[in-house]
Amino acid sequence: MNFTEIFAVVMFTIFAVVVFVFVALILWLYIKDVNQKEHSVLRNYPILGKFRYLIEFIGPELRQYLFENNREGKPFSRHQYKNVVLAGKYNERVLGFGSERDFEEPGFYIRNAMFPLLYDEMRMDQGPKVETKVYKIDREGLFNRKEHREKAFIDPELLADEDIVIIGEKTCKKPFKVKGLVGQSAMSYGALGKHAITALSKGLGIAGGTWMNTGEGGLSKHHLAGNVDIIMQIGPGLFGVRTEAGDFSWEQFKRKSDIEQIKAFELKLAQGAKTRGGHILGEKVTPEIAEIRNVTPWKTVDSPNRFRDFNNTESLMNFVEQLRDVGGKPVGVKIVAGSKAEVEKFVREMAEVGKTPDFITVDGGEGGTGATFQELSDAAGLPLFSALPLLDEMLKKYGIRDKLKIFASGKLVTPDKIAYALCLGADLVNTARGMMISVGCIMAQVCHNNTCPVGVATTDPKREKALVIEEKMYRVANYVISLREGLFNLAAAAGVASPVELSEEHLMYRTPSGQLLTGEEFKKSMLALPPELIDKKID
Repeated sequence: MNFTEIFAVVMFTIFAVVVFVFVALILWLYIKDVNQKEHSVLRNYPILGKFRYLIEFIGPELRQYLFENNREGKPFSRHQYKNVVLAGKYNERVLGFGSERDFEEPGFYIRNAMFPLLYDEMRMDQGPKVETKVYKIDREGLFNRKEHREKAFIDPELLADEDIVIIGEKTCKKPFKVKGLVGQSAMSYGALGKHAITALSKGLGIAGGTWMNTGEGGLSKHHLAGNVDIIMQIGPGLFGVRTEAGDFSWEQFKRKSDIEQIKAFELKLAQGAKTRGGHILGEKVTPEIAEIRNVTPWKTVDSPNRFRDFNNTESLMNFVEQLRDVGGKPVGVKIVAGSKAEVEKFVREMAEVGKTPDFITVDGGEGGTGATFQELSDAAGLPLFSALPLLDEMLKKYGIRDKLKIFASGKLVTPDKIAYALCLGADLVNTARGMMISVGCIMAQVCHNNTCPVGVATTDPKREKALVIEEKMYRVANYVISLREGLFNLAAAAGVASPVELSEEHLMYRTPSGQLLTGEEFKKSMLALPPELIDKKID
């Protein structure tokens, strides 16, 4: 036999083997599925049923990349996701050819001034410049796209000294001074992996003027990796400040309050993603995480849905005062508003006892980094833009608005959404998923099962290696600074010298019928609506 004949025989043999294996596999699947009793579709249609399940399995990816338009995706659209990625990677948010927003739909608008302020009329601190790294595109082709990363020096976009936000100015030995209005919302080590937490810490430290919230999982060395201010959250599980028996430990709390990087503490009554309390899968509870939380390794951890030591406003405020006296630093509480009546009762009782926290974080029911049940994620808690004006107006009504600051959180990932929150009463803004996207999240929505494909929401070392800290930390810094720049752009358009001056008078709301409401009218409409209708006011 010559070479050609030998080659033909070999190829035919390979083909025959492949066909045999394929037929055998199909036959095996047929016999297996036609006799199983769990899946009705596969029992009647063993082969076609497999294709149905395949398409169902990859359905989210098909919708995200092929079928949904740029503004349709949930929980975040491709437009929102792209804005975060571009800001982090290229320090760029410029778009061409106009907005894709549907201007016939109801929504907020910034009330731009007839004569906006010039750049040199803005009140800001632009020195020293921040040393970071950004990507530059060399060639933009379908199959030969090429880019490189280079060092860059960018403006920090910080508040001027006279606009610094001070938390606990009159109540604490060590008040918390903030030079920027945007920080990282609560995300625990354990929910996120050590690479993600470290990259966030270092990136926020590079940006400066911001903060990171530890989440209820306690303080780790990864939170301390960057030169960033920290708000340590204390949840009902008391992780990081508890005894082995699960009781609150004043000794542990004092140790944490002595750490210079920790600037404030936050008591988590609830968060938008999970009003039921915290949850972390056992396979995420590594020995290191277990030591930080003082729990058993590899065992699923569920924290209660409220603190055991108090169940009313007065006892909560007494505990806040104790923490403030012992730690000397600001103490706040994180809430999810349930109704107008609940918010008013909470505020009224604080006014009656004459005690307030140094800040209140109001989280919208649309919050989502935490693992929770569908019914709680979809149904419990008012959306942020309904809850925020309620809280702000109630604090004013009972004369205690000047005693505390308001942090707002809930899908605030772009400058326009942040500006709306500032106009509706927020002093400061938290973002969680914006930070996750900047550090590499692709919205795979598997945060709860430790299989994050990009190493963000996982403690699996094999998956975590995908996240390169040295690369992602610059994206975090660029993203935060880009948000601050966007706020100054909107402030200038509104005719004010700093985003700290944005208020309800700079906001307009277009109703579903096309009616225009001022920010003040919108807030009054929130208060006038029956509580059960408030969450239907806005998407």
